[in-house]
Amino acid sequence: MAELPATMTAITVPTPGGPEALVPTERPVPQPGRGEVLVKVAAAGINRPDVMQRRGLYPPPAGASDIPGLEIAGTVVAVGEGAVRYKVGDAVCALVTGGGYAQYCPAPEATTLPVPAGLSMAEAAAIPETFFTVWSNVFDRARLQSGETLLVHGGAGGIGTTAIMLGKAFGARVFTTAGSPEKCAACRDLGADLAIDYKTQDFVAEVKAATGGKGVDVILDVIGGAYIQRNYEAAALDGRIAQIAFQDGSKAQVDFMRLMLKRLTHTGATLRSRPLADKAAIARQLEEKVWPLLSSGTLRPLMDQTFALADAAGAHARMDRSAHLGKIVLEVA
Repeated sequence: MAELPATMTAITVPTPGGPEALVPTERPVPQPGRGEVLVKVAAAGINRPDVMQRRGLYPPPAGASDIPGLEIAGTVVAVGEGAVRYKVGDAVCALVTGGGYAQYCPAPEATTLPVPAGLSMAEAAAIPETFFTVWSNVFDRARLQSGETLLVHGGAGGIGTTAIMLGKAFGARVFTTAGSPEKCAACRDLGADLAIDYKTQDFVAEVKAATGGKGVDVILDVIGGAYIQRNYEAAALDGRIAQIAFQDGSKAQVDFMRLMLKRLTHTGATLRSRPLADKAAIARQLEEKVWPLLSSGTLRPLMDQTFALADAAGAHARMDRSAHLGKIVLEVA
């Protein structure tokens, strides 16, 4: 095994703020702990929680790295005590609690998966955070079944494009909201049965019309705010709403009568702070049910743009503008 360098380049946030708050910094190369592998990072995905951390609104959990980045792909270069599945040289992608925006990152073996056949490292790095999140919330918590309807808010982003693809792959009729005709067209190209431009159309009226007045069975919501009440209107009897973010705020004035009359379930979850055992269980389900679809080419993450690690600020600026369609990824030299 080649000797590892003593230091590496990592992106840190000395002072919270805009994209310019992301600063390349020299840090010691970390060592893998018990049950971990050390990955030489080839690519790292960009996600909304990274933006919130940069702004000082989402501090890392206790014990997690202060370096942003929740998903990586690369090559195993060291194996910690008790880690038995992977060996040095294996190509992997991983869900991590932080540390992804760096040349080296330790990852729990339990949330590390092989790079699916046929995918580049950048594509592999675009998978873990969104696929873990969508699988856990849409299929585990909201119990989406084949033949049901799924409404995905924010269909053009990483979470949204993943939810559209997975919903269709597992037999759902998928509706989505997006913010421009171009993004709506891209969502339809991914398989969405109905794409609603939320700037010019009322999604409640549109989904009611598309379902004969019934409403949708499952809603995946990253918006919150005023959408909470509108989701209750758009949901079908016994509908399930999975809340995973609050881009328009976590407070709203809501009439809960719809919750009762429609027998709705409104559930919420974050991924980063969940116990490792929970995330490991999601990883096993993904490897069994989704990895074959990725390896066969049936599913492929929708890529937006890649940036060099040193230009993490440029990547965040693109996400801040909501200009992206699919995943933004850092490529690490």
